[in-house]
Amino acid sequence: MKNIQIVGSGYAIPKHCITNHDMEKVVDTNDEWITSRTGIKSRFVSSDENTSDLGYRAAQKAIENAEIDAKEIDLIIVATFTPDHFTPSCACLIQEKLGLNGCHVMAYDINAACSGFVYAFQIAACMMQEYKCALIIGSETLSKIIDWKDRNTCVLFGDGAGALIMKRTQSENRIENFAQSIGDNKGILQASGLPLGEPLENIEKGYSYLQMDGSEVFRFAVKAMQDAIEKVLEKAKVELSDIDLIIPHQANIRIIRNVSKRMKIEEDKFFINLDKYGNTSAASVAIAFAEAQEEGVLKPGMKVIMIGFGAGFTYGASYIEY
Repeated sequence: MKNIQIVGSGYAIPKHCITNHDMEKVVDTNDEWITSRTGIKSRFVSSDENTSDLGYRAAQKAIENAEIDAKEIDLIIVATFTPDHFTPSCACLIQEKLGLNGCHVMAYDINAACSGFVYAFQIAACMMQEYKCALIIGSETLSKIIDWKDRNTCVLFGDGAGALIMKRTQSENRIENFAQSIGDNKGILQASGLPLGEPLENIEKGYSYLQMDGSEVFRFAVKAMQDAIEKVLEKAKVELSDIDLIIPHQANIRIIRNVSKRMKIEEDKFFINLDKYGNTSAASVAIAFAEAQEEGVLKPGMKVIMIGFGAGFTYGASYIEY
């Protein structure tokens, strides 16, 4: 795909930071245990903003970064599995918050769990033949579905949002995509029965929390990352050595290091910020992309791969000539 360009990015993080030392007061764990097994040092949890609120703030920053008028946007896709409500969609709520209700906009949500942002990006890229300016958002308030007594999950996840602006341009830079899904009928990674409204803190209502078989997810993730990288490189007809930066889903540092070792990729080629934010699911890749741009790690002219993998099971990668 050509004639599509990423022109802006932004991210939003809640105010309340929970460090590993804070987690020691909640469950039987410690900083050394969490850091050595995950690479995570802290995560952020929202107490006063829902998924659409965080997504709106990330969208505002992306619009400002892109230096565009919000009214240029005619497509909004939000990736999330922790929406404010089952309906209306977060995308429609964000459309209203941006003051775009009087504009010709197509807005909707998708749920591909932690792969959500990469899936949304790929959908938008395919739709850019019909639309001129897309706002792609990954936003989650995972704290709504976390069992804070389960140390195997509560130390991993955080809230946040990231956003990109894509425009149809005359750019010759290419985008190539690969995606795959595998039905998880064993419940290896699942969540159901979301509380739908505020307050955002958990209340005992008989709904189920996020559940995960960590070892099975780890095995899936390592294979999925390698497969996604190899498949998207094949589609793009480029070599791994041509890639300047890899922006992976920020789930676990051991997953990234395992893939780095198996594929003989230098670890510093991966952009990593999971130590600060933990696993923010669909927001993860979006936040990492925006922060990499903000820090000057991501530069124009780079060849970049974004990778998502998560519940479903879903996984995919996008090759971007930035």
